[in-house]
Amino acid sequence: MYEERSHLVLSRRCGESVLIGADVLITIHEVRGDRVRIGVTAPRDVPIYRNEVLEAMREGLRPPPSGAPPTDEKE
Repeated sequence: MYEERSHLVLSRRCGESVLIGADVLITIHEVRGDRVRIGVTAPRDVPIYRNEVLEAMREGLRPPPSGAPPTDEKE
């Protein structure tokens, strides 16, 4: 499904951020045990989905929200 890509692992503390491209900002808000709360700041036209939700949409187990990308992407 995904083309082969490199994988970057970063360490961040609460309040620190990572910029993806020129306009997507990921900020760590809270770390509690094995749970991490993140914030995503992106333009409104950039769809943001949890991977498990996107997989369920692709498998037809969950209807896509309005404005969702096509679920039959060919990469």
